[in-house]
Amino acid sequence: MSPRQKTSSPIPSAGPAETVQVSPWGTPEQRERRRQIKREALVRAAARAFRDRGYHNTSLDDLAAALHITKPTIYGYIGSKQELLFECFRAGVGQIQSVFAEAEHIEGTGRERLLAAARGYAEAITSEFGWCMVRAEDQDLGPELSEKIKKLKSDIDQGLRRRIREGIADGSIRECDPKMTAFALAGALNWIAHWHRTNDALRPGEIAARLLDVFEFGLAP
Repeated sequence: MSPRQKTSSPIPSAGPAETVQVSPWGTPEQRERRRQIKREALVRAAARAFRDRGYHNTSLDDLAAALHITKPTIYGYIGSKQELLFECFRAGVGQIQSVFAEAEHIEGTGRERLLAAARGYAEAITSEFGWCMVRAEDQDLGPELSEKIKKLKSDIDQGLRRRIREGIADGSIRECDPKMTAFALAGALNWIAHWHRTNDALRPGEIAARLLDVFEFGLAP
C-alpha cells in the first residue's frame, strides 16, 4: 500500500429491520370494544330468555350454558341477575329515547312528531327487550333499581305528553287531556309485549302502523 493510500472505514451494514411487538391482547380500546360486544350479547341473550321462559324461571346457569361460558364469567360483566334484568330494561328504553330524540328534529307538526315517536316506541316493544321493558318493574328488583326504572318510565311518559301538548298548541291534535292520552297510547303500545311473538307474520313496522292507525283515525268510517 502506498503512503498516499488511505484505508477507508467500513460502511456499517444495516441491521435487521426492527419488528413492532404487537400485543396479542390488542390495544385497550380494542379490548374494551370486545368486552362491550360480549356484554351486549349477554344482555340480549338474557332478554330473550326472560321473555320466553320468564324471569324467575331463568337462572344465570341457564344463560351461561346458552352462551357456552361459565357462570363466573357472567359476573365479570354484571353484578347480579336483578342488575341484568335492569340492563335489559334500559337497553329497550334506550331505543325509545333515541327515537324520541330524532323526533325532536322532525320539521312538521306536533302530531307528526308524536306519531314518529310512537312508531319507534312500538318497534322497541316488539324487540327482544319488549317483555323486560313492560315487566321488569313487577319482578321485585329492590328499591334502588325500581326507582331507576320508575324514573326512566316517567321520562318516556313526559316525552309523549310533550309531543301531545305541541300538537294541541299547533292545532294538529284536538283538545284533549295530555296525561290521559299519553297513558292510553303507552298502555296500548306496552300491551304489544304480552301478545307479540317473534314469528308473527307482521313485521314490527307493520304492527306499529296498524296500531297507530286506530289512534290517529279512530273507528269512524
